[in-house]
Parts: sequence; C-alpha cells; structure tokens
Amino acid sequence: MLTGGCPDVAVIGAGPVGLATAWRCAERGMRVTVYDPNPGSGAADVAAGMLAPVSEAHFGERALTGLLVASAARWPDFAAGLTDRTGLDLGYRTEGTLSVAVTSDDLAEAERLWAYQRELGLPITRLRPAELRDREPLLATRLRGGAFAAGDHQVDPRRLVAALRAAVAAAGVTVVARPVTTLDEVAATAARVVVAAGCGTAGLTGLPVRPVKGQVLRLRAPGGAAPGFRHVIDGYVDGRGVYLVPRLDGEVVVGATVEERADLDVTASGVLELLRAATELLPELGEYHLVEARAGLRPGTPDNAPLIGPLPGRPEVLVAAGHYRHGIVLTPLTADLVADLLTTGVTDPLLAPFAPDRFGSPDPVRAEPVRSDPVRSDPEVGVGPGGRPESA
Repeated sequence: MLTGGCPDVAVIGAGPVGLATAWRCAERGMRVTVYDPNPGSGAADVAAGMLAPVSEAHFGERALTGLLVASAARWPDFAAGLTDRTGLDLGYRTEGTLSVAVTSDDLAEAERLWAYQRELGLPITRLRPAELRDREPLLATRLRGGAFAAGDHQVDPRRLVAALRAAVAAAGVTVVARPVTTLDEVAATAARVVVAAGCGTAGLTGLPVRPVKGQVLRLRAPGGAAPGFRHVIDGYVDGRGVYLVPRLDGEVVVGATVEERADLDVTASGVLELLRAATELLPELGEYHLVEARAGLRPGTPDNAPLIGPLPGRPEVLVAAGHYRHGIVLTPLTADLVADLLTTGVTDPLLAPFAPDRFGSPDPVRAEPVRSDPVRSDPEVGVGPGGRPESA
C-alpha cells in the first residue's frame, strides 16, 4: 500500500461492479478513490436485475455459465451484508423464474435449451401448461409448456446502486465526479487501477468492448397494487424473447431488445415489439400504465464473456468490464476476486477463461474522455429516472 494521502487503488467507473469492488477493497484496508462523472447512471440504471444463472445459460458458454453459478451462490450473503451495512432494501427476491413458450416452434427451441441446461447439471424443472398456470394463474391460456428455475432470483439494480454508494461512503471511499481521459491520469496517483468503465473500457484500454443497445420498458400496476404475478417470466413468443420482472412496489420491467447499435433512441418498433410479446404472455399487462421507456448500452465482448484480470502490458491495471447481460449477477464474484487479486497478487483459477489477453494485444488506445454508459428516457413516455440489457 501507499503511504501518505494517495489512494492504494483507483477504480474507474461507479456502476455496480466498480462500486462493489471499491467497497470490498476498502473492507480489506485499502484506500480507494472512484472516478465517474455521473455515478450510477450507466447500464445498471436500465437493467432488470435478473440473477439467472440457469435461464441465462446458453449454448457454447459453458465457462461463463460456471462463473454465473458461482456468483449467484454469493448473492444471498452479499445482499444480506449490504443491507445490514446500509439499512437499505435491495429488492432481492427468490421466487424463481418461469420460462414459458407460446407456440410449438417456441417450445421446440426452448426444450433444446432446457435439455442443454440439464446436461450441465443446472436445476430446471419441466412444467406442463396447467402446472404453469397453477403457479401463475394470469398466464395466457395458449402457452404450450415451460420450465421452472427455482435458483434464479432477482434484485432491483437501482436500489443496489443506491446501497453500494452508501456502503462505499461509509467505508471511507472517495468518489470523484469527473471523467477519465487516460489511464495515466489515475495511474500516476495510485498504486493500482481497476477499470470498470462499461462501454468506456474500450477507449481506455483498447480492449474489444462494444456497445449493444437494449430498449426496456417499465409498467406499473393500476391503483398502486402489486403486480398480479410473483415469478420472473422468461418467455419465447413467436420466435422472440421477452422477460417480465415484477417488483413488490407495483413496477414490472419488460425487456429487452438486442441491437448492434450505439444510439440511445427509444423507437416505436422497439416499444411495440416488447409490449406485444409481454401481453401475449400476460394479457393483464395491457391494462398497466406505461411509465418509462429507456435505452441503454450493454458492454459486449466478442465471446459475450467478461474481461477480468490484468491488462496486457500494464500489470498495475486490472480490468473488470465487458459483462454484457450479466453485470448484476456477476457483481459479487467480480468484486471479491478483483479485491483478492489486489490483496494477494494471485489470480483465482476461476478467472482463467476470462483473462483480458485472450483476444491478443489490445488495439491502440484512443485519447477520448471515458464517461458512464449513457441512458435516456423517451421525452414523451419516460416520466423519470425511475435478445437484454444487463439482466443479470
């Protein structure tokens, strides 16, 4: 550690991963400074907060699935500890996820994935249509089948960020509200640097992190009531995927489009696609209020897996970025393993498949200001701050 008033660790990015890493480092006795021009305003502000290692297990992502499972197992203690430390409710819920299919083609595609998930040893239970409606009576009657993942949970990312900001403040972490242009700006003042800058990571490090746009809606049950369903619903609707995430305060998050674009426009076609699929699964949602439409940018990588570990050529710089759809579910594990690496100098073997050097040498870094991943409310629909954006 450094002596004097300089930080031991500078963290670039104040999303969940950056804030949780700063918190864990501070708990280990390090002095930490976090840099972000608008803390908490990135992709997590749009994310649904699905903690879904089973539902998010996809073909060809075996190593990533193992990482998701390992991190999801840490979530109960992580959530309890954060609430104990701050007194803030994270909206953490454990009812599980129902995956449902509307058409015969949807069911055939879903069954292929469920079979693969069972081959991996993941706990997923096949359900008939009647069994689905026993669990959620308001589901549409035309469903052809589904499955239940009891271990898939959820959290409210906006509440999570608020709690993490309170936790880092209580731990003595300094948060500096300004953008970072180059790594050398902060490397000159700290022994180690952690880059957790979302899509801004590419501009700082030259690593292949690209923005993947997602449009997300928020509905609200009439009269301030709780939504008429309890489980997260992960649906296949005429070849399209959609998820519905209920909150106890009456909110329902509906997501999400997957667009290889970097703009933040909320489009009529995106809203229509999501609402049509959502009401096909739960017709009652047609009577809910549409209170927000947002677009955010997921930080994607070529293999959809995160970049966690030393930056090639800069051993004093660690990267914790590129989490794509999985930033929320991977927050506890990423923070713990990065803090452990900073403390011991030893990389956990679990991180071997996710080393930042797996794509070769980074591209030359552009000298661009690094800002939080931007999000925007549609000016006509959005009434406040508050394939998927970070769902997990």
